[in-house]
Amino acid sequence: MKNLTKVLLTISIALLLSGCMEAGAEGGGSSPLAFLPFILIFVIFYFLILRPQQKQNKERKKMLSELKRGDDVITSGGIYGKILNVSEDDVMTLEIAKGVSIQITRSGIAGLQPSAEAKTKEDKSK
Repeated sequence: MKNLTKVLLTISIALLLSGCMEAGAEGGGSSPLAFLPFILIFVIFYFLILRPQQKQNKERKKMLSELKRGDDVITSGGIYGKILNVSEDDVMTLEIAKGVSIQITRSGIAGLQPSAEAKTKEDKSK
């Protein structure tokens, strides 16, 4: 994947430079081909940066919406806990030690604990 990124970046830079040189040699006239390198760069950025980020955001929203009582989670601050309660206004109560609980918003959850993720995948495969 990294090699492909380097190759595409090199090609787009070469096209950009060749487009700029051609436009300068024509004496200031602009041609539609002069915009081709910019379009190619946008397409490359879309497939290498924007599209994967959108997919990751979609997966995160799905994970947050499926949280339920009893799930083992990690907060964005690095605190491990078990969900005790989920209220209507997206506030969750986490038990971080016996008898110690904290309240956190749903968006403060970074993800499921690795052991919980493995259990979820096993349950889905059955």
